[in-house]
Amino acid sequence: MEQQLSQQLGELLTLVREKKPLVHHLTNYVTVNDCANATLAIGASPIMADDVAEAGDIAAISSALVLNIGTLNSRSVASMLEAGKRANGAGVPVVFDPVGAGASALRNDATGTILETIKPAVIRGNISEIKFIAGISANAKGVDAGDADADFAQEDAVAMAKKLSQELQCVIAITGATDIVTDGKETFLLRNGHPMLSSVTGTGCLTSSLVGAFCGITDNHLLAAVAGILTTCLAGEIAFAKAGRLGTGSFHIALIDAISKMSPALFTEICRKKQKYHQIEVLS
Repeated sequence: MEQQLSQQLGELLTLVREKKPLVHHLTNYVTVNDCANATLAIGASPIMADDVAEAGDIAAISSALVLNIGTLNSRSVASMLEAGKRANGAGVPVVFDPVGAGASALRNDATGTILETIKPAVIRGNISEIKFIAGISANAKGVDAGDADADFAQEDAVAMAKKLSQELQCVIAITGATDIVTDGKETFLLRNGHPMLSSVTGTGCLTSSLVGAFCGITDNHLLAAVAGILTTCLAGEIAFAKAGRLGTGSFHIALIDAISKMSPALFTEICRKKQKYHQIEVLS
């Protein structure tokens, strides 16, 4: 299983580099530069066309669409809805990042409207955001997961993610200390990465961009989500080893460097290791 998984992930990475999928972003202005650079680093091509007059046209010709509500406003909601509808109509996969869902009425209403109007291929969020979407009481701390939600039992989180995946008919990815990725039938637990990833703003957003890049070259959105999340986690380990002790600024730059140097061989290595930060578990 490990050998098959590493081979599949490596093949996806090779395809991204070969096909250079166009990933359209309607994302937040705090992290837009990191999202663009991470998309370029993995080998894809980013575009950030957020005006409603062109958002739909660009979405329809893209390989994937990433919707991120991190810095939400009424104008951007309209653009997201137009882009999402056009993407759905053209068969373009949509990755939805519900940043801060549960934290304010505007975010809650926007999340509900987006999910009522658009069919996502993948929803990637932290535990508080996914709990909110699932209709379970959540304790978001702004755009971060609340401390109480971080202690949510893993088996309960897996059950919630699987149920939500079946209800919305899309992949659910919960990122945290242990990442949970499921299509409602098969579930991956990823115990990779480094704690310093949470000390740099935008690592969740750029992860959604990477998921979008992989979704742009395959119909297997479950493995695309695993590949995108694993890329960030593995890059975080490499970045900390090279520059983490210098501080978060150096770690930040090293993270993009590590994404640009990602290779099928590194995926093979990560699938075989079983240490604390090197483990992938597959649940049926």
